[in-house]
Amino acid sequence: MSKRYERLMKCYESFKAKVDFTPKIALILGSGLGDYADGIDIKATLDYKDIEGFPVSTAPGHKGRFVFGYVGDVPVVIMQGRVHYYEGYPMEDVVLPVRLMKLMGAEVLFVTNAAGGVNWHFECGDFMLINDQICMAPSPLIGENLDELGPRFPDMSEIYSKKLRDIVKKSARDLDIPLREGVYIQLTGPNYESPSEVRMVRTLGADAVGMSTACEAIAANHMGMKTVGISCISNLACGVSNRPLSHAEVQVTADRVAPLFKKLITASVQNIAKEL
Repeated sequence: MSKRYERLMKCYESFKAKVDFTPKIALILGSGLGDYADGIDIKATLDYKDIEGFPVSTAPGHKGRFVFGYVGDVPVVIMQGRVHYYEGYPMEDVVLPVRLMKLMGAEVLFVTNAAGGVNWHFECGDFMLINDQICMAPSPLIGENLDELGPRFPDMSEIYSKKLRDIVKKSARDLDIPLREGVYIQLTGPNYESPSEVRMVRTLGADAVGMSTACEAIAANHMGMKTVGISCISNLACGVSNRPLSHAEVQVTADRVAPLFKKLITASVQNIAKEL
């Protein structure tokens, strides 16, 4: 057994010693979206700092804990705050939470984030269903492969499950919530992108840019989890808008669209669970 896998198992054993819960769906809540977890039927919480060997989130607005409970009758584990590469953690630590949630029993990873709009047609407050991604951060699979979790060279031809995307799109239509669709690109951060970098990622085919998510989706696919993701377009990227960028703008936009976000996530989770 590799040292990396031993560490993961220590985290799992620490979780099992504190919480008796088996989730079906794992959700990661992005910047400004963490309050969603407070509204579910909570059965237990577990602070990251209370898990042996687990990285602790330091990003503003991220509470840094797992929330276990039910969305309707669907058992879920929610990351109320994620760990980012820009915080100084190695990529192995950044995706450790995803791997842990898979060991908990989660079959689906539902990722959300606050992202900058690169597509000229996007507006602040839009929701974008992620149909593919570009990862400009180091791959979380570099180094010794965790054979216990997945193959050395995993396929990435459908990182975001088409079946799950169709379910989310139908959920949005039923709720009359507008839903964009596009490609998400992850850069390292923590600085926002320059106008030239935004032109670059648009040329590469990106519609939204952020500092998370893509590496998590790679790790999930490596383990055989089905993945689906939604970006909240919290600001227009540099060059698309003339305003200087700030984290405060991200929070304001997330707060404004929170009611619709909660409705869309709740309906999507319940509809996805019916297909598992």
